[in-house]
Amino acid sequence: MIDIEKIYQSVLNKEKVSYTIGVELIHYPDKEKLYALADKIREHFCGNTIDLCSITNAKSGKCSENCKWCSQSAHHTTNIEEYELIDKTQAVNEAIENAKHGVNRHSLVTSGKKVSDANLSELLKIYKDIKTHTNLHLCASMGLVEVHQLKQLRDAGITHYHCNLETAPSFFSQLCSTHTQEQKIAVIRAAQELGMNVCSGGIIGMGETAEQRVELACALAELGIVSIPINILTPIAGTPLENAQPLTEDEILSTIATFRFINPRAHIRFAGGRLLIKSYQHKALRAGINSALTGNYLTTSGSNIDEDIKNFTASGFTININK
Repeated sequence: MIDIEKIYQSVLNKEKVSYTIGVELIHYPDKEKLYALADKIREHFCGNTIDLCSITNAKSGKCSENCKWCSQSAHHTTNIEEYELIDKTQAVNEAIENAKHGVNRHSLVTSGKKVSDANLSELLKIYKDIKTHTNLHLCASMGLVEVHQLKQLRDAGITHYHCNLETAPSFFSQLCSTHTQEQKIAVIRAAQELGMNVCSGGIIGMGETAEQRVELACALAELGIVSIPINILTPIAGTPLENAQPLTEDEILSTIATFRFINPRAHIRFAGGRLLIKSYQHKALRAGINSALTGNYLTTSGSNIDEDIKNFTASGFTININK
């Protein structure tokens, strides 16, 4: 058995955790010790502040990609609401309301392989109005964008670009065949080269092994990702993963803790599927989590912002509010 205390000390000394050690960690039998040390790593590098973000579904449905988990794919029949672009006033008001409730950063998210130049032009107008009326940090999630589009986003004040790796490199092709993970990595690196921060994580519970979840954590560390959303699959009727078996509590918490060991300085963020773990969310907050996507998600209901702030505060965290 590994000496987990020694590994913990090596992380504090800024030594990298290898894939091999990560596999030992995710299978470590003393789960409470694993979680407690991950929590101490989080506190050491990130303090006791929770960063809250929110999203607006700016373009919904009719996506050309065949991602097996996604309700927005045109390859699946899920009966979601579809629209080409959200109404500008609605989008701006949503961002303003979230900011009033304490959200620190906000993203516009579009379905499809990549945003069109025409739609990007309209979305930039929405960002401009959000900047006028709030102090929100701005993010974007618009697919496999071109470099010139990233430059437009950066020049408009968008500081973070979101592009999930989704799963382990060894598993991605089993979940999507219309684009590759290498294409995603190219977008991530292009955004970083332009001086943007990158938010990238994945979804757990899609049939991957525990070892593949470690593989994903290591791939994110190698890319130097600063914000890592961990989504828990919410099986959606009409998608190929509608009958996926849920992960156990220990599988989810062990994943979060291992991600923290491998990515000690990152914002490891609650994201989609959080309602599935509501009964033990407080344990996740003490296993490495220090950020959260709050409010509603893309095509599924999320959590109440005020309730989140109350629960996070009760767990000993302060909320990072952008003033």
